[in-house]
Amino acid sequence: MAHVAQWKYKEVDDLTAMLAKHKVVGIAEIGGIPAPQMQQMRANLHDLALMRSAKNSLICRALDGAEKKVHGIGDLKGSIKGQTAIIATDMNPFRLYAQLKATRTKAPAKGGEIATYDVEVKAGDTPFKPGPIVGELQKAGIPAAIEGGKVVIKKDKVIVAAGQKFARDVAQMLARLEIFPLDIGMSLHGVFEDGTIYKPDVLDIDIDAFKTQLQDASRFAFNLAVEAAWANNQTIMPLLQKAYRNALGVAVEGGILTKETTSHLLSKAHRSMLSLASQVKDGIDEELKNLVS
Repeated sequence: MAHVAQWKYKEVDDLTAMLAKHKVVGIAEIGGIPAPQMQQMRANLHDLALMRSAKNSLICRALDGAEKKVHGIGDLKGSIKGQTAIIATDMNPFRLYAQLKATRTKAPAKGGEIATYDVEVKAGDTPFKPGPIVGELQKAGIPAAIEGGKVVIKKDKVIVAAGQKFARDVAQMLARLEIFPLDIGMSLHGVFEDGTIYKPDVLDIDIDAFKTQLQDASRFAFNLAVEAAWANNQTIMPLLQKAYRNALGVAVEGGILTKETTSHLLSKAHRSMLSLASQVKDGIDEELKNLVS
């Protein structure tokens, strides 16, 4: 039987306790993040979450152990990819995803990386002076030329398509153009909360657009409730105001004289008098003529 180092048992126990203690647990991939950026990301999460990296095999064992106390958390094993870290917090999964997404930064390619989206150079001036740089740009596939004593890119062009590798010379030229096509940061592959695993396609929402949708839904529901005369704490005052306006309208239309309708009835009578006077050619005094002219 193979000997298992004692520290591994302790590591699994510590991870298991961490998983069982917090209501929200995320699995993040942290491979390829330079040390300075990783330290900054840890600092940004310090007051919001606990973060701990370990070998994937130990994390899987810890998830199996935590499953005995927290049903469903073991399914996070399917989210483990690459170099992994556990993030335990009391934040809701959507806020956690947004927090990690906000820590991502742009970085230059060095060559050999895979483009995650089409990398395009835009037409326009460059910061370079005329010289050999034009040939270097063209060699990298960038349509450069000298115009008006300046080095310019003549048209928009996709230099590296999504899914392709960055060639070394292309990566170097993009960096000189201050085009940084790599996203550096933690990739959250799954988050557990109350028996449910949330994936990135669910968590990655536009917060501002979502707030707008909620506001629209609230407004539509409120209008529907008022239209349907559904009385509750929110609709009672608008319903009373609507009932008052309707009752006032019926009273004015029916010529019912009350202290509330008097001014409306006088205004209505005045408008009717002016309308009638405008149809009369003769027999009205000068003051009335001036009013209807």
